[in-house]
Amino acid sequence: MSALLCIVSGKAVAVAAGLFTLGWTHSVERTEWRERWAVTPEGLVLKEARVQGSGAGMDPGEGARRVGAWWVWTPDLPPIPELVLAASGATTSGWKLCDRDGCRELGGRSGDPITLRPCG
Repeated sequence: MSALLCIVSGKAVAVAAGLFTLGWTHSVERTEWRERWAVTPEGLVLKEARVQGSGAGMDPGEGARRVGAWWVWTPDLPPIPELVLAASGATTSGWKLCDRDGCRELGGRSGDPITLRPCG
């Protein structure tokens, strides 16, 4: 499948992303969190989540297993139509979105919320 993801923040930008990874550093715990998403006709589907630690509202999910330095699990959630990311500028970094064409930072500075959704 060759689904496209639209990134909307002021203007829409489409990226080729049948699958993409969204990662960030937790503002309190300073540990990394990553999620692997699929763009489908039904919406965005969270395929896998992983975190390097726990605490401050970021505990590993049900069925998590240890893989190296990460807690990894497969969330059992329905597709969502969009994912809205706040861009406060108050955290240590923005979100890192990676797809087959490379990585880009989103929301590193304060600004309008960033919306990720399937293009269509």
